[in-house]
Amino acid sequence: MKVAALQMVSSTDLDGNLRAAQALLEQAARAGAELALLPEYFCLMGRRDTDKLAFGEQDGSGTIQQFLSDAARTLKMWIVGGTLPLATSDAARVRNSSLVYAPDGARVARYDKIHLFRFDDGERRYDEARVLEAGTEPALFELTDRGGHRWRVGLSVCYDLRFPELYRRYAAAGADLLLVPSAFTFVTGQAHWELLLRARAVENLCYVLAAAQGGLHENGRRTWGHSMAVDPWGGIVAEWPEGAGMVLAELDAGVIAKRRNELPALSHRVLK
Repeated sequence: MKVAALQMVSSTDLDGNLRAAQALLEQAARAGAELALLPEYFCLMGRRDTDKLAFGEQDGSGTIQQFLSDAARTLKMWIVGGTLPLATSDAARVRNSSLVYAPDGARVARYDKIHLFRFDDGERRYDEARVLEAGTEPALFELTDRGGHRWRVGLSVCYDLRFPELYRRYAAAGADLLLVPSAFTFVTGQAHWELLLRARAVENLCYVLAAAQGGLHENGRRTWGHSMAVDPWGGIVAEWPEGAGMVLAELDAGVIAKRRNELPALSHRVLK
């Protein structure tokens, strides 16, 4: 199955971000991708954390959700809408949600980011809990590729990457592919991004596809980028370092079966 991870440098302009996402999605479709993954906050990187509150959509309707549905249907491609803000019962908080659309435009899965990022090194401070309500449940979906193989896909977002128990649960449920839309900071990304992505692939003998924000944003934040596809042996299949662009990779279900047969580590688990 051919997949695409789309890297963006999203701005404060919703319409401009959607146009940029559309161009990348069309590029992925022309390249033959069956599934395209957009980055975290592909639709908006506000000047302040609270900016996203004004763009929080009701679950099931809204400009961003309609955009994703229309793009999936028009391009006849599975689209995972990185993340977008969805409204909660608390006007001061939204969910950071990853939504999956099938090639007919129907939404088939929703995952709300479970782990909320907090970081303070004396110069840079982030605390997502100020405006985000954490999700509580993992989410998987299934798709059948053009060759007839059925894939089980586990959803996650950015900071989730540091919590291996989430991905272990997906592997135990039969996941073949793990998705990680992200907006890693430059500091943490430079130190840990590749290391963590490859570790999640190796320990679960799964493919990992990660779509990142990658560049300098209007709010002064610099994101790490380096969107990539990683194979079940931890090898980097393809990578896009910085700026807007696309990672294209061919996933082979036979590779997963081969590696799991050679090294049946998932069946050797003792502590559960």
